[in-house]
Amino acid sequence: MTDTTTLEQTAPSATTILDHWVDGATWSGESTRTAPVYNPALGTVQKDVRLASVADVDAAVISAAAAWESWRDASISKRTAVMFAFRELLNERKQELAEILTSEHGKVLSDALGEIARGMEVVEFACGLGHLTKGAYSENVSTGVDVYSLKQPLGVVGIISPFNFPAMVPLWFFSIAIAAGNTVILKPSEKDPTAAIWMASLLKEAGLPDGVLNVVNGDKEAVDALLEHPDVRSISFVGSTPIARYVYETATGHGKRVQALGGAKNHMLILPDADLDLAADAAVNAGFGSAGERCMAISVVLAVDAIADEFVAKVKERMGTLRTGDGTRGTDMGPLITEVHRDKVASYIDVASTDGASVVVDGRGIEVDGDPNGFWLGPTLIDNVPVGSSVYQDEIFGPVLSVVRVDGYEEGLGIINGSRYGNGTAIFTNDGGAARRFQREVHVGMIGINVPIPVPVAYHSFGGWKASLFGDAKAYGPHGFDFFTQEKAVTSRWLDPSHGGLNLGFPQHD
Repeated sequence: MTDTTTLEQTAPSATTILDHWVDGATWSGESTRTAPVYNPALGTVQKDVRLASVADVDAAVISAAAAWESWRDASISKRTAVMFAFRELLNERKQELAEILTSEHGKVLSDALGEIARGMEVVEFACGLGHLTKGAYSENVSTGVDVYSLKQPLGVVGIISPFNFPAMVPLWFFSIAIAAGNTVILKPSEKDPTAAIWMASLLKEAGLPDGVLNVVNGDKEAVDALLEHPDVRSISFVGSTPIARYVYETATGHGKRVQALGGAKNHMLILPDADLDLAADAAVNAGFGSAGERCMAISVVLAVDAIADEFVAKVKERMGTLRTGDGTRGTDMGPLITEVHRDKVASYIDVASTDGASVVVDGRGIEVDGDPNGFWLGPTLIDNVPVGSSVYQDEIFGPVLSVVRVDGYEEGLGIINGSRYGNGTAIFTNDGGAARRFQREVHVGMIGINVPIPVPVAYHSFGGWKASLFGDAKAYGPHGFDFFTQEKAVTSRWLDPSHGGLNLGFPQHD
């Protein structure tokens, strides 16, 4: 979903420089390295971001460790009050945050507001921490002996978030981590880092003590420093599968808990009895929303032969109504995050033709409502994609929707289960028996039935199977609180007051 490389500059340019956030304030650190942050709709650099050194990361960890000494002892009511105040401030100022997302990521404002709304769901869930951090109690397991469990915070935790959801993914993790009593080092993507600093400042306004949330901008040097730091207890990561595997192996090798969410190749299986208008609408929204730069995008439609021609025609018709352009102009789809990524995604269109697929709609050279220098690629539809083609095999991470034709349910299910990824999938059908069979038989972690992007609500947990998840804990929901707490089991015996010689200091009346 993202990587840890960057276009580095050796010295700051004349543009604004975005600092880190450590100990409740902006902080420049000691490193002089920076990287450009683009407005992808204009193709221009709008600011530079500092890239942290190992020493900068260490300073942030020291701040977080010092803050944990008091934050772990803050009452549940205090932590709840901070999270609730943050939720109210975020709701009041979500338009401001959405504009930041659009300016740095490129997604249209409606997508940005949707991202914030899904992130706020997890903040709201975290406000229930009093219920979610309860232990269990077993009375009189042996004569006079009780056993009970306690859930306590880990300490300093690290979060490494991707470029495609610069607000939502951090909210998934730090909301629960902070509510559970931990302190946090957040490393956002260097491609769109401003949202993280903005949210850290808002949390301070909500009453969060200094040092509880720290934001360290950076590239691979900062990532490795977090993965290897002896005082960082856990790592939460969302990104591409190769990097997720690297994060998991490196961090666990240094004794940390890890939840590393990797890449995806999400399929939508359309059976002959499906409502094709509903399915076509879903494919367009799930394939091209946020320019396809999301790990839950539908990138492959498995269309049963009997309805494939009609389905492709309906999708093509709907694509003709989409407006691609600057996300501030009420368009349907914005640019891709960088020029390099745009060119990589576009290269798959040539691959498709070489591999014998049919390019039904070519998004290259599209007329856009925006600056011609933006990183544009229009919605693209490719039919008859062979499963051996890299167009099918790779996580393209852009507005390219592939159609693979299958002869029926069994072939479609076999293709999905044969994929190395297992993040999300969907089936469109009016047959309840087929849907029930699909949800039992498919080897995927999140399933939609006539729902194209099956992202669970905040009180369930988000995560896939196979190469889409490394580690045992999914994101947010019950898994989130389990991940960010550690359990103690206490076995106790208290002598009854009638036991000879014991004085409990109770008042006595003679």
